[in-house]
Order: sequence, then C-alpha cells, then structure tokens
Amino acid sequence: MLNNIGLPGLLLIAVVVLVLFGRGKISSLMGEVGKGITSFKKGLDEGKSEIENNAADAARDVTPADEKDKA
Repeated sequence: MLNNIGLPGLLLIAVVVLVLFGRGKISSLMGEVGKGITSFKKGLDEGKSEIENNAADAARDVTPADEKDKA
C-alpha cells in the first residue's frame, strides 16, 4: 500500500503536516522524540551492564574453603 507513494507524495504529506501543526510544534515534537530515543538507549545499556554484572556474580565460586580441600 505505501510502496508506491513516491517522493512527490511524501513532500505533499510533509507540507500538510507542516501547515497543520506549524514549525514550532513539529520542532518540539522532534526534540521529545530525540530525548526518548536517548533515554531508551541509556536504558538498554544499563540493562545490559546489569545482566553482565549478575552473570559475573553467578559465575563466582562460592564453595566453602573446607569443602574445596576435600575435592
């Protein structure tokens, strides 16, 4: 359905959106989208580091010292 819009159609849509919302509203909206993307990437990085830290803690040897000597 959207495969055959083409460049003229996209330009027409952009002009209509600009007329309806105005330049200031679109600018602020794009700023909010940018902040959202930045926050999302930061959350992904924090989640990844938390998973790596948990994996490192789980891989640590917790066998008591007296049990290690018996093996």
